[in-house]
Amino acid sequence: MASEHFSARPVFPSGVRHAHVKHTSHFTVVGNHLAQHRELSLTAIGLALYIQSVPGGTRIGIKDLAGRFIEGEIRIASALRELERTGYLSRTREHLPGGRIITRTVSHNRPGAAPEVRRPEPPPPPPPAPEPRSRPRVEPVPVPVPVPAPAPVAPEADIRPEPQPEPAPEPTSEPRSEAPAPTPAPPVPAPSDVSPARHRAASELLARLRRVDHRLLLGERDIRRLAPGVESWLERGASADAVVCALTANLPAQPRNPAGLIAHRLSAQLPPLLGPVHRAHGYVPPDPFQTCPTCERAFRSPAPGTCGDCTQIDGFHAA
Repeated sequence: MASEHFSARPVFPSGVRHAHVKHTSHFTVVGNHLAQHRELSLTAIGLALYIQSVPGGTRIGIKDLAGRFIEGEIRIASALRELERTGYLSRTREHLPGGRIITRTVSHNRPGAAPEVRRPEPPPPPPPAPEPRSRPRVEPVPVPVPVPAPAPVAPEADIRPEPQPEPAPEPTSEPRSEAPAPTPAPPVPAPSDVSPARHRAASELLARLRRVDHRLLLGERDIRRLAPGVESWLERGASADAVVCALTANLPAQPRNPAGLIAHRLSAQLPPLLGPVHRAHGYVPPDPFQTCPTCERAFRSPAPGTCGDCTQIDGFHAA
């Protein structure tokens, strides 16, 4: 009876297979007691892994973690409570001297075990300085000194004294350029007589300039100083609207001194005094022509009647 041969393939388990690569940097060691904890949710395990991987001082508040991950604040708060209950996280509230309350958070990678205290290793001692080597003494060899030959003497005619350098000119103190003094503000014209009503109107006009242009915002002291200049304009017959137009026309883009600008315009553009206005007499039309009923002559009179001659004759006869 012939034997049967079957080509069987190797059977692998249906579970997970690991393809490990050794980490040499940027890795975190986590115990299986956390990775395989049976009482923690996957959110709490992942959150504990993240907290253990970040450096010290990283903010891990609920709002900070909610901004970092896609889970909401409620789910993150529940995961933090799980880690506190199992000992992987501890949070305590402390009162600072100024009355402020803060929360101290400590992450434990192995609950129940005392944390290792690493003492800094002392620095290695400095290497000993090399000992100086003793050099053998070398006896100096005498060197013959050459005798210099006598220098040739030049004739007396060629011997000239060397010119002496001219003395350097003494530094003269140049006058320092002084900064120009600031130009004083021009004097504001004053009215010839005092009128309380006109002074009040001038002050109100200056205060209302900021409603025409917000750049002409004046203080109370500037208004008291500039009010006599506006009174002089009003005294010379300028209307309030004309004064406002003259003070606000063609202003610079950024006036540095609004009060000085207005003082300059009040002084430089002061209108002249005007003489009295001579009005011509009105035209009076003459009386209309009337016809005398007695002599039939024409004469001017506001009302019909006899002329002057006939009136005198009639009066004479009557007398």
